[in-house]
Amino acid sequence: MRVLVKLGGTLLDDPAARASLALQIAAACREASVVVVHGGGKQMTRFLAERGVQSRFVGGLRVTTPEVVDAVLKVFAGSVNKQLVGALRAAGAPSAGLSGIDGGLAVAEQMNPDLGAVGRIVRADARILDTLLDGGFLPVVACVAGGEPGSEAVYNVNADQMAVACAAAWGADRLLFLTDVPGVKGANDSVIARLTPAGARELIQSGVATGGMQAKLESACAALEQGVGEVRIAPGAEPGILGRLLRGEAPGTALVAEAAAP
Repeated sequence: MRVLVKLGGTLLDDPAARASLALQIAAACREASVVVVHGGGKQMTRFLAERGVQSRFVGGLRVTTPEVVDAVLKVFAGSVNKQLVGALRAAGAPSAGLSGIDGGLAVAEQMNPDLGAVGRIVRADARILDTLLDGGFLPVVACVAGGEPGSEAVYNVNADQMAVACAAAWGADRLLFLTDVPGVKGANDSVIARLTPAGARELIQSGVATGGMQAKLESACAALEQGVGEVRIAPGAEPGILGRLLRGEAPGTALVAEAAAP
C-alpha cells in the first residue's frame, strides 16, 4: 500500500508533537510505503517577522517577493524540512529531505504576477520518490517547486497542492491530510464523517468552508479526480492518529468519489 501523509506546519512547530508524529510515521513505514509532504506557513511568518518583513496575503496566498523566495528556501526546504528529517531519523526511519525542485519532482508556473513567485504545479514526476524508497529511504518533501527545464525559477507552492501532485504522480492508494482541526465541519459545527466532491462544493458555495479548509477540500477533490483511492482530513494531534487511520478507524472526514458514496 502506498500512503502519502501531508503534515501541516502547525503540527511541526512544537518539538514534542513533531517527535510523536515521527514515531507514528516510522511505525507506518513498517506496514506501507510512505511519502511525507509538509508545510510550514507559521514558521515562515515568524521567520519573516523576526527580520522585519511583514507577510502579505492575497486570497489566502502569501505574496512571494524575491526576499520571500529566499526565506521559502531557508524555512520550508531548510529548517522545517531538516528538523522533521532529524526527528524521523531519531524515531528509526532513515529519511531524505527534498523539495519539488529535486529530480523535477514538481514543475510549476507562475500563478499570478501580483503574487510574485507563487506557483501552480503543472507537472509532477515521482521517479525520485521511487528511487529513494527502493533505496530504503523515506522521502520528506518541502512545498517548493521548480520551473520548466532550463529555468532557474523557484516557486512557493501550496503544501496541500504539493501533496496532491505527489500522490497522483506516485500512484498513492491513500492521501492523509493531518491537520490542526478535527475534520471538516458542517453548518451545525459538527464533524462530517463522509463527504463527496458534490458535498464539498456545497460547503464552499454556502460559505461554511472558507480559507484554509476551502483550499484543503479543493485539493482533496482534485486528488480523487486524479485517481488517488482515498483521501482523509484528520486531526494530527490526536494520540496514535496515523496508526488508527491505517487500521481502518475513521477519525476526521473521509472524502470519497461520488460512485463510492453509499
